[in-house]
Amino acid sequence: MSTSVKRRQPVARHGQLRSPGAAGQLLKLIGVALAVILVSGVGVAGYVLGGFTSTVNANAVEIEGTKELPPDIGAYPGGFDILLTGVDTCEEKYKHLFGKRCTGKDAGGTLNDVNLLVHVSAEPRRVTAVSFPRDLMLPIPECTDINGQTNGALRKQPLNVAYEHGGEKGGLNCVAKTISQLTGEDIEFAAKVTFGGVIEITDAIGGVDVCLANPIKDRYTGLDMAAGDHTIQGVQALQFLRTRHGVGDGSDLGRIGNQQQYMSSLARKMISGEVLGNVPVMLRLADTGLNNLEASKSLADPMKIVQIALAVKSVPFEDIVFVQYPTLEDPYDANKVVPNEEAATVLWDAIKANKQLQITHEATNNDGVVVKDPATPAPTPSDAPTPVPDDVVALPDTIKGNSAAVQTCSNGNVRR
Repeated sequence: MSTSVKRRQPVARHGQLRSPGAAGQLLKLIGVALAVILVSGVGVAGYVLGGFTSTVNANAVEIEGTKELPPDIGAYPGGFDILLTGVDTCEEKYKHLFGKRCTGKDAGGTLNDVNLLVHVSAEPRRVTAVSFPRDLMLPIPECTDINGQTNGALRKQPLNVAYEHGGEKGGLNCVAKTISQLTGEDIEFAAKVTFGGVIEITDAIGGVDVCLANPIKDRYTGLDMAAGDHTIQGVQALQFLRTRHGVGDGSDLGRIGNQQQYMSSLARKMISGEVLGNVPVMLRLADTGLNNLEASKSLADPMKIVQIALAVKSVPFEDIVFVQYPTLEDPYDANKVVPNEEAATVLWDAIKANKQLQITHEATNNDGVVVKDPATPAPTPSDAPTPVPDDVVALPDTIKGNSAAVQTCSNGNVRR
């Protein structure tokens, strides 16, 4: 059920949820992704567990091109960026869940299948999480591994090969270089989590609530869920995040929308007293994080993580926006996409100008999610257009997404 509240700025045609009101929640990293939440949990409980700093520093990697950072995040001109990468490493404990990916002829290697750039603006604080499709075709820069071995630049490859192109302990850096080259954004912080970590982190917090507008049945991942509300954890959570054939048009773009529903729900649970107000749960979350986090050296500092949390703790839900990086079909391969540079320019210009982003895209059956119980009906053709305030930018309708104030449901493609 959606809740109608007064909004700070109109975000057209979306159902709204309340902005977070608990200003004292220290670690409200707003759940822009599983990795952010993982980092936030580790940041606080590390003080209790004691071993955080040494463990994370031992696994930390260098991000090339990172400027010398001021000690206080508030001094970062124009805000800062955090890259969050999810990889499909064939961990011994979970590789049986990945089928041919870990046991067939294509077994081995590590692909960066989830790529999220989180921009936190200067005051007034706004958070924009941009998801990049794994099948986005783009240049991969020259990358060097921990042993000094350099792999030359690639003219045009899917984004999800960047991690492996970086070589041993150079994967996260290579993904960061690739995204920075595409967007023009300086990336100050980065973190990587494994898909096995999805299972463990979801179990650590007792599951995540999701809803399905239509059933999902995907023989590739084994996911079989009826329409309605569900609490998912463990293997089912991983299946839910990996499903592509079961939502929207069966593409990776549909999967991104489905993943963003999971992230929003996870954020709401993290912000609630169920997690941040429950010390045993936080400790389990931190212990899980210690085993699943690879961070940049710039992020391997509990105090820095706390500063990030403080920087975003009061951002209202309507100013936390999830978007998909805009793409066009690759003219040489219908199964791949290429950057939609015109739409991307509008997006990045709005982010740099620290404008509130208004999503104008109307969900269709091809999308991975639909809005749950919209509070504001779509305007009829006879309605006069609503003026857009000066501090709001209406994004092109080719950019899919929603704010965290919008509750969405998975758009399963099994109508039974």
